[in-house]
Amino acid sequence: MSPSAVYAHPFASTVKTFKTASGKSGRFYSLPALAKQYPGVKYLPVSLRIVLESVLRHCDGERVTPEHVAQLAQWQPSAARTQEIPFTVARVVLQDFTGVPLLADLAAMRSVAQRLGKDPKRIEPLVPVDLVVDHSVMVDYYGTKNALDLNMKLEFQRNRERYEFMKWGMQAFDTFGVVPPGFGIVHQVNLEYLARGVHLKGGLYYPDTLVGTDSHTTMINGIGVVGWGVGGIEAEAAMLGQPVYFLTPDVVGFELTGRLREGCTATDLVLTVTEILRSHKVVGKFVEFFGEGTASLALPDRATIANMAPEYGATMGFFPVDDKTLDYFRGTGRSKAEIEAFEAYFRAQGLFGVPGAAGASQASGDIHYSQVVRLDLGQVTPSLAGPKRPQDRIELGQVAQQFADLFSKPNAQNGFNRPAELLLTRYQPELGEPADPPAPEKATPTPAGAPRFVAEMEANKPARATAHAGAEPQSHAVLKKLSIGNGDVLIAAITSCTNTSNPGVLLAAGLLAKKAVEAGLKVQPHIKTSLAPGSRIVTEYLTATGLLPYLEKLGFSLAGYGCTTCIGNAGDLTPELNAVITQNDLVCAAVLSGNRNFEARIHPNLKANFLASPPLVVAYAIAGNVMKDLMTEPLGLGKGGKPVYLGDVWPTSDEIHKLMRFAMNGKAYRENYARVATEPGKLWERIHGVSGNAYTWPVSSYIAEPPFFEHFELTQPAEQAPAVRGARVMALFGDSITTDHISPAGSIQERSPAGQWLLARGVLKADFNSYGARRGHHEVMMRGTFANVRIKNLMLPPGPDGSREEGGWTLYQGGGAAEKMSIFDAAMRYQAAGLPTVVFAGEEYGTGSSRDWAAKGTQLLGIKAVVARSFERIHRSNLVGMGVLPLQFKPGDSWERLGLTGEERIDVLPHPQLLPQSEATMVITRPDGQRSEVALTLRIDTPVEVNYYRAGGILPYVLRQLLGA
Repeated sequence: MSPSAVYAHPFASTVKTFKTASGKSGRFYSLPALAKQYPGVKYLPVSLRIVLESVLRHCDGERVTPEHVAQLAQWQPSAARTQEIPFTVARVVLQDFTGVPLLADLAAMRSVAQRLGKDPKRIEPLVPVDLVVDHSVMVDYYGTKNALDLNMKLEFQRNRERYEFMKWGMQAFDTFGVVPPGFGIVHQVNLEYLARGVHLKGGLYYPDTLVGTDSHTTMINGIGVVGWGVGGIEAEAAMLGQPVYFLTPDVVGFELTGRLREGCTATDLVLTVTEILRSHKVVGKFVEFFGEGTASLALPDRATIANMAPEYGATMGFFPVDDKTLDYFRGTGRSKAEIEAFEAYFRAQGLFGVPGAAGASQASGDIHYSQVVRLDLGQVTPSLAGPKRPQDRIELGQVAQQFADLFSKPNAQNGFNRPAELLLTRYQPELGEPADPPAPEKATPTPAGAPRFVAEMEANKPARATAHAGAEPQSHAVLKKLSIGNGDVLIAAITSCTNTSNPGVLLAAGLLAKKAVEAGLKVQPHIKTSLAPGSRIVTEYLTATGLLPYLEKLGFSLAGYGCTTCIGNAGDLTPELNAVITQNDLVCAAVLSGNRNFEARIHPNLKANFLASPPLVVAYAIAGNVMKDLMTEPLGLGKGGKPVYLGDVWPTSDEIHKLMRFAMNGKAYRENYARVATEPGKLWERIHGVSGNAYTWPVSSYIAEPPFFEHFELTQPAEQAPAVRGARVMALFGDSITTDHISPAGSIQERSPAGQWLLARGVLKADFNSYGARRGHHEVMMRGTFANVRIKNLMLPPGPDGSREEGGWTLYQGGGAAEKMSIFDAAMRYQAAGLPTVVFAGEEYGTGSSRDWAAKGTQLLGIKAVVARSFERIHRSNLVGMGVLPLQFKPGDSWERLGLTGEERIDVLPHPQLLPQSEATMVITRPDGQRSEVALTLRIDTPVEVNYYRAGGILPYVLRQLLGA
């Protein structure tokens, strides 16, 4: 929305003109001109100056005031953060899992408008919105040349109703576009195609900025675009003209020096950066990279680091625009005129160049940061991360020992709580027979012949556990009898936005595959191998370089263009493999080039999941077990029985560099993305949606009108006291409860409340699809909230060995004896009795993907407040946006220290005026009647959030504004 024509812009004098290399003129709001009034502007971090430009340009005296401009222009590195910034973005980007429920909310708003006799077209995105369909493809077929075609046919069969709904949205909304399935992952498509550098509207140039409904939207920071992930709730408000409000952030400067050493990849670098920044606690902060090491990084390497900002906790991982950015725009097919305007604009703003780098327009001392973190790139070593969290980096040479250590450690220490001796046997996987036992002095952890060994140790089962892949679509080969053991790699996936957007690591994987095949190495056929790139361009350059056939020979055939394994869409293992794992309680592994490895995310039966670079994914697939030390042991036996080591097949940087020209072909990029409009694919062309401005809501188990506007009135109801009284405890959680734990994700279990609901409506188990695909139906999603198979509600008593039961269970306190049942069933009983509920948690509640259903499901279950030691940024905001109170314990306090068991009744008494970040009182009434009071901090952080909460949430707040205009 442009500043009002009637309003006299108080900073009109800052509108200046720049010229491109071709002599074309452009008008813009000049930050150097603003610096004459506020000299501190020239010392601001680059990312904050881009935000400041938006605030300056949108200053309308109402939502954005001159005071907002002055506050941000006078930002101080170490000031208390109490002021909010109204940030109006240039566009919004969605992926389909989060985009479909957002589209459902917009459709519901139009239905409300129609029922109230208003024009449904009043509900219209005011900024461009792009939805990229990338989360729906699953790896059902793999390891064959027709896997892509078969997986896409299954994808369209499963998701037809969702895609019909998207087609309705394309014709109903003027500013809503869709990139169909099969083009790539949203973040890579954003980098290669959607990002513009600068926009031109109303005669004014301004920088590209955005929010996206995926936490890894931050990948776009790699090309100097300010943007980050928000929940669908916030994105919806941004689409409908609301600024994105956030507290003025700290900005952490991250200085990179030196150069990466030979053999290290961008993946190794980002895992190191993630580990460092997690330890510096940068949650809610901007991180801005500077220094000569930063300037030396290729653009895809920068994007790789920016991508994982959610993993290190930052709002952004920002890289300024420089010559490398322009090179990337040329290599990806942007026009000469676009690139000239991009460069001229950023030079005119004084924002071109990496601060602190040789030849840059600013020296490092000119930028004021809240703190500075440093890393010498030469210190980076080959690494993996896992087996449960992305910040838990392990040097490659320590992976086997780390797995061995964690194998017997308790769950509370991220361990697997298994007897250590189960790792002390050798086996020959080709034969499934034990080798001669090692001498006692050499009895070090090595790959285990687990089913046979476990049977002897624990359950007196048959001497050999067998597995064979008989059932399509799960396998690409019939297997011989084999032994499956602890540490065995059963999924190896080159996948996800983080690394498949980076030609360097993908070419490295192809080169390693070539050398491995030529050396005679193979991958065992029971390992589920897949290649799921973020763009069709990837397979074009892997084909042009002649590397794709070698990946295919090792089982890494093209399985789909989408997120696949990284978001839990790996597809299932064979029934035989699942049976071996579960019957023998094995700790088997997945290795993937992704960014998330939280518990049960990759596959519910694989307890150890490691993030690795694409070449290391191929290497571990060949090795077959994470207990093999790739630094000292051979990957396997090659031609003539000769041992082949990792160093024998690892590509050199020169070999990779010689092939890079195939990956940056502007003509290929232009031709590829021209097909979005002209040749979207026959499967997509066969999808037909209904027409009209308002949706007709057919009966469906995928799409339903959400209940968030059931009792909507144009006039906001009189303000109620926000207190929560007489609440029952729904759950007591520990630290690091992620949105994977809270929000429905992955496969739907047959015996779960959601599975039972689908069966009752005639949906066969084979057609359950995933929670992600069914995010447009609230009946499925509320039943799957808190239903993760690995979540632990500590209300439930520990077992004899001290372990805690996993799964979405609670103890229902109905007045008599506590009764164990699913959280969903208990929630329905509490709501029927008119009883509110609360949830308690530890540190980092809500980390992970920006899933709005983590908040929507919480609200629909009747949970009125969440009390935690700390919150992740997006989830806290989403709770407020859905009318759920987030409250934070004071330092040193926790539910454990308070001795809560879940039997208590809870009153929450916030400040009557809901002052942002004010003190609230929690009254605990124990079963014996004893009462105690505890001070909490209300985590409604800004005045705008107070308005959202009082309106019943952000959705009714925005709808009243639109319909009341």
